[in-house]
Amino acid sequence: MTMTSTRYQPTGNLPTPYAETPNFEPLLLRALKGETLERPPVWMMRQAGRYMPQYQAVRKRHTFLEICHTPEVAVEVTLQPLQQFGFDASIIFSDILIPLQAMGLELAFTDEKGPQFANPVRHVDDLKRLHGFDPMVDCDFLIKSLQMMRHELKDTGIALIGFAGAPWTLASYALEGCSWKTGRFSKQWLFEQPEALHQLLATITAMVIDYCDAQIQAGAQVIQLFDTWAGNVPTAYYEAFVQAYQAQVIDALKAKHPTVAVIIFVKHSRGLLPTMAKLNADCFSLDELTRLDEARNLFPAGTVLQGNLDSTALFLTDKAKLQALTEATIAQGGQSHYVFNLGHGVLPLTPVENVALVVDTIKNWHW
Repeated sequence: MTMTSTRYQPTGNLPTPYAETPNFEPLLLRALKGETLERPPVWMMRQAGRYMPQYQAVRKRHTFLEICHTPEVAVEVTLQPLQQFGFDASIIFSDILIPLQAMGLELAFTDEKGPQFANPVRHVDDLKRLHGFDPMVDCDFLIKSLQMMRHELKDTGIALIGFAGAPWTLASYALEGCSWKTGRFSKQWLFEQPEALHQLLATITAMVIDYCDAQIQAGAQVIQLFDTWAGNVPTAYYEAFVQAYQAQVIDALKAKHPTVAVIIFVKHSRGLLPTMAKLNADCFSLDELTRLDEARNLFPAGTVLQGNLDSTALFLTDKAKLQALTEATIAQGGQSHYVFNLGHGVLPLTPVENVALVVDTIKNWHW
């Protein structure tokens, strides 16, 4: 349901362009091109959300899905971390499950259980319930949010990131009916019904391509694919059921939008990096389990890496230790082909002053 809101007003108070950003070209885009920079760009997965008091105030007025479905409110929330911390990039406030909702799965969120589908895919016949959709029409709220954010970010040097769940992760949510726990249903299909699983993945892949394409048309300058549950797939099945579909999405987007960068994030990817390196992605976002400098040896020269401060480090009470960990992460990333981020998203209850400390540490860094 799309709700109306009168709270949104163009802010006009975002950070001014950085001196090292000629012609307002976002620092993130320069890093993704492989430029040598005085400091890395910084943004964080889930940088807008539950840890911020401003967001909690919005949540008292709106449910999570109402925020996603109401452009004025989604933009209000997307802007909050930019206004408070001055990140170099903005990722639109939405959720990876929105496309599955548009395909016919009944989505609900609760604070206790998180995302739940009332009608998950459990049998082959259930595939008939999934239908295609036009992102420009059926997800018009997201399109409007992106358009509004692109207007907000004009001449600020702040990049706008759109995103989607990668096919395996979305298929897992559709099969499990919720986030990954044991992966019982996903793995049953993987082992017992591989042809049906390929059918599900192919359907979702086509949808993800169209969904990302629409976001780019609406103003997204970068697309990040989240394959949160791909690290749970047995190695023998990974290339055929995970990476093949990642590659289809990336290759299709790069063919249609060669100047738009695509970032791929796979959680628990430590043992998968040599395989991931075959993808045509512009940037690989790594979790905290892998040192960035060691990971570079597993990718072709010139590969851009993103990451990977442990999200739990943001709970440290020892500010000097947090600053040291941040600086060590930058040093591992290097002066070029590197974007600072977390190993995963900002966690609930994260102290906002620690987020500020990390961002300030990066902005004050000079090679």
